Amino acid sequence: MDTTDIPTTPAQQPRVVLVTGASSGIGEAIAVRLVAQGHHVVAGARRTDRLDALARRTADSAALSGGSLLAVRLDVTDRADTAAFVEAARARHGRVDALVANAGVMPLSRLDSLLVEEWDRMIDVNVRGLLHGIAAALPVFTAQGGGHFVTIASVGAHEVVPTSAVYSATKYAAWAITEGLRQESDPSVRVTTVSPGVVESELADSITEPGAAEMMKTYRADTIAPDAVARAVSFALDQPADVDVNEIIVRPTRQR
Repeated sequence: MDTTDIPTTPAQQPRVVLVTGASSGIGEAIAVRLVAQGHHVVAGARRTDRLDALARRTADSAALSGGSLLAVRLDVTDRADTAAFVEAARARHGRVDALVANAGVMPLSRLDSLLVEEWDRMIDVNVRGLLHGIAAALPVFTAQGGGHFVTIASVGAHEVVPTSAVYSATKYAAWAITEGLRQESDPSVRVTTVSPGVVESELADSITEPGAAEMMKTYRADTIAPDAVARAVSFALDQPADVDVNEIIVRPTRQR
């Protein structure tokens, strides 16, 4: 990933930000941008080799900005693993200021293909993974008197197309859970949902149904770079404590 166009400057208020699914795509871009802005990122994913490479790639920008990146193995479908991820951040930095729940999968298929194991995987990662993050971080935010949840949902939370029924359902669930969290949380806890449109990423690589894979080629004719989503996350995080950016939809200008 080319990071030369990301300004490397010390943050006015460096934050400790946890990012799940940070080994590629949107999560990687978020981690790169926040480190360059001087924040302390704890990057979680299952592919530790990719995380280690990310740590090496951000070392120079971290030295310039005063930020840092800690790579931690994380499986968001494992509640204990997610709790340990949050505790690793506290052990290193003494607090947690934000959790960006980005980990997600998208093996699209028609319902009559009956790819039930893939449905289960989407529910486990996209929904249970989000809930595990909330369960781990919310008590920390409550105890320290503040924090910020950012959920990476999808435009699939707002529309359903053929082959997206289960995926859209999980992303609507992610939106609904995050909105419920916003309404229930103390004002000191900010809550944001970012819903990307078509983004350059590995997500489509997990599609095993031939028809869905073919449809995705057309759907992905126009994409935006992952950093476009990272900029939206950065914008939400950088607002003053009394401003809560509740929802952002970011997509290619040609996407309808």
